[in-house]
Amino acid sequence: MTAGPSERGVVHVVGAGLAGLSAALRLAEAGERVLLHEAANHAGGRCRSYEDRELGRRIDNGNHLLFSANHAALDFLTAIGARGSLIEQPEPVFPYLDLATGARFTLRPNAGRLPWWIFSPHRRVPGSRARDYAVLWRLMRANRSQTVAALAPDQGPVYRALVEPLSVAVLNTAPEEGSAWLLGRMLGLSFARGGRDCRALIVREGLSESFIEPALRRLASLGVETRFATRLRSLTIENRRATALQFNVTSLALGPADRLVLAVPAPVAASLLPALTAPTEMRAIVNAHYRLPRAYAPANGIPFLALLGGTAHWVFFRGDVASVTVSAADALADEPAETLAPRLWVDVAAALGQTGAPLPPWRIVKEKQATFAQTPAQLRRRPAAAGTLDNLWLAGDWTETGLPATIEGAIRSGVTAAALAVGAAATAGRRSGLGSTPARGGFRQRHGRLACGLLIG
Repeated sequence: MTAGPSERGVVHVVGAGLAGLSAALRLAEAGERVLLHEAANHAGGRCRSYEDRELGRRIDNGNHLLFSANHAALDFLTAIGARGSLIEQPEPVFPYLDLATGARFTLRPNAGRLPWWIFSPHRRVPGSRARDYAVLWRLMRANRSQTVAALAPDQGPVYRALVEPLSVAVLNTAPEEGSAWLLGRMLGLSFARGGRDCRALIVREGLSESFIEPALRRLASLGVETRFATRLRSLTIENRRATALQFNVTSLALGPADRLVLAVPAPVAASLLPALTAPTEMRAIVNAHYRLPRAYAPANGIPFLALLGGTAHWVFFRGDVASVTVSAADALADEPAETLAPRLWVDVAAALGQTGAPLPPWRIVKEKQATFAQTPAQLRRRPAAAGTLDNLWLAGDWTETGLPATIEGAIRSGVTAAALAVGAAATAGRRSGLGSTPARGGFRQRHGRLACGLLIG
């Protein structure tokens, strides 16, 4: 006998960021009845786009760069019909500008797994030697207690152009305190696999147009009801089960077959579950958006540029908007926007080859709690998806995904939580003589080849 939705109960997904959206999608495609609750008036969390009145343009809340190795993110986009909304670079190329010297160069990993590019002066970091790249091997063999800087004592060209920027961008944490093990995971699952797995992808229009709006449409087509402006205030817990949800607008009792995926930020989860061990230290990201006098198209056709020796770390170009990102930006997060805008514009103007150009219209966006601090100590506080309560599973880039706190990690965490919730219902169904509901296909967890996204903002 096959269990229908009524026998299996309802799965409440709390949080409509990428973790919650991916969990809801996986659950709905598995035949579950899903209710999605979101505290804000919009979905996406930190991954969204909006109309900015000052610029008169639609901008992203932050800047994100994906890799072709981001299988969970790409599977998610395929499932919601948005795979074509990304611009994928045909080759693994990463252009740089050294603001201290004005020199420009391009890092060009080769396609295959054998990294012969480190032997080519035209492909590697200028001034580096092949043996300097041994630091990447050390990072991939790091243990969970080591920091990036501890394994990279020689702060030469490879450290300055590759190790430090990757630590700051991927971990949103300075190399002096960032987890070498976590950065090594990223390297092992992307660069170490060869250029085919580290081609860069960016959104064509905006984060909402790629990840959020298509996901909401797909969820609606699967019968998922999304409730906005619905903040979870507290849980009632009895005998290791969540038995009721108290929202700001209503309270819901949970039946014996009902389940809960909690896909909220770490501080919110900790407030709802006082016994939960979760990351407690956060790191900021600062983004700046500038409306240029005219559209800018880089001569090399690559719409992003890594910056060395300045305040900004990356600059992205989309039409007549240039957007910059500063990761691990706690030192800047409290600086007034009026002083940040001209300071960051100096770097953008240099990237444009227009040093001294007047400051155009701008917008500063600060995320003071963009990610948790990805240090060895904080990594030990990442909770598993399961184990908190018998009918509750956690999702979010801060949970124990084995990946950095990125788009890839967030989406994979949702898939994991959903799979556990479906599995729990199937186990209960077998015990009661009921089978599972047939899945409706689409978004599936891909085992084996994990990969992590390069989080820029």
